[in-house]
Amino acid sequence: MFSKLSLRRAGCLGAAALLAAACGTAVAATPTFPAYSDVAPNEKARAIEAPYYGDALYHFFQDRFFTSITTMMASQHFDRVAQHADEAEILRGGMLLSYGLHKEAGEIFAKLIEKGAAPPVRDRAWFYLAKIRYQRGFIAEASDAMSRIEKNLPPVLEEDRLLLQANLLMASGDYAGAAALLEGVAKDSPIGQYARYNLGVALIKSGDAARGTELLDAIGLAPAETEEMRSLRDKANVALGFTALQNDRAEDARRTLERVRLTGVHANKALLGFGWAAASLKEPQLALVPWNELATRDPSDAAVLEARIAVPYAYAELGSFGEAADQYNAALAAYELESGNIDESIAAIRAGKLLDGLLERNPGEEMGWFWNIRELPEMPHASHLNQVLAGHEFQEAFKNYRDLRFLFQNLKDWEDKLGVFGDMLDNRRRAYAERLPQVRAKAGAVDLDAVGKRRDAVAGEIERAEREQDAAAFADIKDRELLDLLAGVQDGIKSLGTDADAERTRQRARLAAGALTWRLAQEYPARAWEAKKDLLTIDTELAQARLHDAAITQAQRDEPARQEAFAKRIAELAQRIRALIPRVAALSKDQQQEVQELAVAELSRQKDRMVAYSQQARFAVAQMYDRAATTPRKEDDAAK
Repeated sequence: MFSKLSLRRAGCLGAAALLAAACGTAVAATPTFPAYSDVAPNEKARAIEAPYYGDALYHFFQDRFFTSITTMMASQHFDRVAQHADEAEILRGGMLLSYGLHKEAGEIFAKLIEKGAAPPVRDRAWFYLAKIRYQRGFIAEASDAMSRIEKNLPPVLEEDRLLLQANLLMASGDYAGAAALLEGVAKDSPIGQYARYNLGVALIKSGDAARGTELLDAIGLAPAETEEMRSLRDKANVALGFTALQNDRAEDARRTLERVRLTGVHANKALLGFGWAAASLKEPQLALVPWNELATRDPSDAAVLEARIAVPYAYAELGSFGEAADQYNAALAAYELESGNIDESIAAIRAGKLLDGLLERNPGEEMGWFWNIRELPEMPHASHLNQVLAGHEFQEAFKNYRDLRFLFQNLKDWEDKLGVFGDMLDNRRRAYAERLPQVRAKAGAVDLDAVGKRRDAVAGEIERAEREQDAAAFADIKDRELLDLLAGVQDGIKSLGTDADAERTRQRARLAAGALTWRLAQEYPARAWEAKKDLLTIDTELAQARLHDAAITQAQRDEPARQEAFAKRIAELAQRIRALIPRVAALSKDQQQEVQELAVAELSRQKDRMVAYSQQARFAVAQMYDRAATTPRKEDDAAK
């Protein structure tokens, strides 16, 4: 009889690995940033009082986080967002956290606390610090941040805080504490199902298996309206099924595993577990149904690989040793083929095709922590990459690589921009040198001192005319012509005789002179006011001309220095960028190597599993041949 123990041990090991994956905690995929992501749907919209802050928010909500943070930091430097100082700091801290700059973000939050920021601002700061630290795997640091939160979080974040605190407790091994904490989460809350799932896992791991199983069973039977909730329901049923298998409750395992959808992401685990449950119940023929289905699926899945040797095990249990041997040999051939495919994938990864393909198929404008891989690259046997890309460590490492690539390109762009700025400065210098003589000539064409003296003379004349009530001093050109004409007439009349005609002429001249004098006297106030008004205009224009002249003189002194300062600044920045580019390029290359090695390591583990399965298959085939060889001898001995 071939060894049932070895195959059952293999099945238990595979089941244990799948159980660990199935019983992991579930976290709602709701990445958030501070300041605006925690606004309840019915909360009044916040007014933006600083346009520059609004500009930063515009880029933020367009998912251009790098542009947003650099724009906002520049505005903060020039004190343009004073009306939103605390909110801007929280948002900046959150974006720094998204890039993994925990120390810098922590300093921002600490400063907000030290300066006496409002309690809601302070608590939100610590909450987001804890959240990102947890996502990065810094459990102790996340717990420290959570301990600093008081009771000032908005209601929309309070349940998130409970779930995060429970996850931290479970990550630290305090399952009983997590269970007690999650009791306070309402079942009908948006994150209630996740909390109940995590509570069930926590209770099972803390020793209260009955209560934890009851919770998971309720989730496994609950109606689900969204794909996310259906996936969580499948996850709960798979966790229940493999827990029952480990505790030798095969019937319970089969009951829960048959609830799992055949097309969901957890289907392969469920099919494998359902088969082992049937095998444990001595129903190998029933076990063949899910295992045969599973064996036809994508061989990159660990459950499919195990099904390849589980199928012949079931045939052997049924006594179909010939079919079992054929199936074992087919499994060996499949493992050998799959091993070669993995070798090709490893070679493609080391050639850089994986990372180049990921960047090409998953473009993004800027670096950002909540960017995710959505499409696989076009590579030979790309299905091998599913487990690789699903790994948290790979995701984190690849994001770092992508960010380094973005920073490298950003530095190269700024290197080009600085070259353009240098050309612009050269053009400005040439234009300055060409226009300076013309400006000097125009400025010298007007003698402002002479104009000032003429202005003073006019002002003196106005003052005299007002003092002496000299209305004729304000006569316009036409009136002056009339005055001159009357003066000539009066001079001519003196030579006339004393007859009646001469006397009538003198009378008309006196009347004309009187009429003109009377009109000038009547218009004197208005004309005096107009004259003083014109004098004020002259004063204003003269002052502006002097300011302009002073500005030209100042510019002649300052412009060369300003141009030199710009040139120095451009040169300094260019030098810094030239120093940074090779450093970032080297870091990018090192990170590329690290990411590729992570992927290779995961594929190597897949290959090792196939080696182990191949050894088990060969051992089982050898045992069947031994049995076939020894069975006739036993029958002969019995006959004798």
